[in-house]
Amino acid sequence: MDAQLDIFGDLAEVIEPEGDGTAVPSTASATRIVIAAHVHRIVAHSSNRVAWLRARSQGVTATDAAKLSTPRSIETVAREKFSLRGFTGNAFTDHGRAREPHIASWVHDHFSLSPSDALFHSVPERRHLATPDCISDDGTVLAEIKTTSKPFDRIPKSYLRQIWWQQYVLGAERTLFVWEQHQEFVPVGPPKHHWVERDEDEIAALVDRADRLLELLRR
Repeated sequence: MDAQLDIFGDLAEVIEPEGDGTAVPSTASATRIVIAAHVHRIVAHSSNRVAWLRARSQGVTATDAAKLSTPRSIETVAREKFSLRGFTGNAFTDHGRAREPHIASWVHDHFSLSPSDALFHSVPERRHLATPDCISDDGTVLAEIKTTSKPFDRIPKSYLRQIWWQQYVLGAERTLFVWEQHQEFVPVGPPKHHWVERDEDEIAALVDRADRLLELLRR
């Protein structure tokens, strides 16, 4: 018999069965594993690229949300998703992908946030999707990793939209924005970071634009 799963609040508790296969009550001697509820909202993993890309094509991702700034941008993203075309990468994005595991290791060592390749869906809408770079065990803190050839005076608004969308999908309260500067693809110094708090007004605006995007995709 499979272990029983009891979901309560933001946590799910697995009660492992006894040797005879009977699930034991919570007061009995048993192996108890507490799992954060966001884990049960995983749609796919980027390590399975085909399944991950297929799932992303059917919903609104953080990458999409980063572009949703105006009514015209909603139509542009809809056309890209209809045609399955869009930006596929260049030398800068290749460098970012290559450096991400190293920066994620730095994040884990300094902030105890674990690298993640999971694509999650939100609670209200299964087509609202996000793949945060790093995540806390309880899902309330995220990290977003970037590489850049220029120093940041402030976090670009498109990155903020991406961060707020991830916070909405995961139910997270704050995000560690981490960036590593490079010169001709050679890192310049250690990563830098800045905390971004949850912004309900910005999230509400993004959800509204995302729902309008989904309406266009249904047509």
